Amino acid sequence: MGNMREPSELYRLRRPADEMPRGLPLVAAITGFTDAGGAVQQVTEYLLDALDAEVVVEFDGDALLDYRARRPILFFDETRFTEYRRPELAIRLARDELGAPFLLMTGYEPDFRWEGFTDAVVALVEQWEVASTTWINAIPMPVPHTRPIGSTVSGNREDLTDAHSIWRPQTQVPGNAMHLLEYKLQEAGQPVAGFVLLIPHYLGDTEYPAAAVAALESITAATGLLLPTDRLREEGREFLAKVDDQVEGNSELQRLVGTLEDRHDSYMEDNALRSPLTGDDGEVPSADSIAAELEKFLAHRRRADDD
Repeated sequence: MGNMREPSELYRLRRPADEMPRGLPLVAAITGFTDAGGAVQQVTEYLLDALDAEVVVEFDGDALLDYRARRPILFFDETRFTEYRRPELAIRLARDELGAPFLLMTGYEPDFRWEGFTDAVVALVEQWEVASTTWINAIPMPVPHTRPIGSTVSGNREDLTDAHSIWRPQTQVPGNAMHLLEYKLQEAGQPVAGFVLLIPHYLGDTEYPAAAVAALESITAATGLLLPTDRLREEGREFLAKVDDQVEGNSELQRLVGTLEDRHDSYMEDNALRSPLTGDDGEVPSADSIAAELEKFLAHRRRADDD
């Protein structure tokens, strides 16, 4: 009987439907299969901390979430549990730095009921006459940290794909819930764009502030919203300065980063058909050496933070 539930039963409205403003952009940043550089997580935490936002839709975790795969947090104080941190997937009515309203969907990627979840979001998009849907993701790729973060842009907004999509593969990818939502929005004729940021693979497992900045810039390009980035930019400058120090002190790292730079620059200059991520022999450069050295740096940084 669970599979017979209507999509609208998968969420609860926290504001009456007739009080919802129409024609706003929807921004989606949900965590799931991959989040290189912690881009999505950083954007989520940063925006919820920095902006005025009100929950207007709350999705049903009992129907959508596998609790044993992603166990919720409870706080224990000596003899009893004092707090239960409920996993959240919600849509908020938020405002940017100039007070412009928009919709912000954040939280976990559903484990179950993808068809129902995406049907529910498409219905809300149509009901609220959403102006556009923009979602962000980030994947690790062999690109250098010394160059601007690029992206692959998907969807039906040709203005964005033409201007911002630097890598356009023909391939098969493991799907996530936002892929399915984008596909259904396209079928429904709704404007949608997905930005997949290409993050240096040797920084993919750490919290990389530049990844969050690039994500926020992508959202601004798609929506015109003015979102705060000052703190993240400062953190990014400090982080990259430490990475550069590590590279400058190791000739092998310099050579490997230089190889990535040459391939990136050649692709961007010549606009060749081959991928910027492979060499003339078609092979992706090994990340082992560069990752080993930078893992030492990141481990040292974590220990320093703990101290």
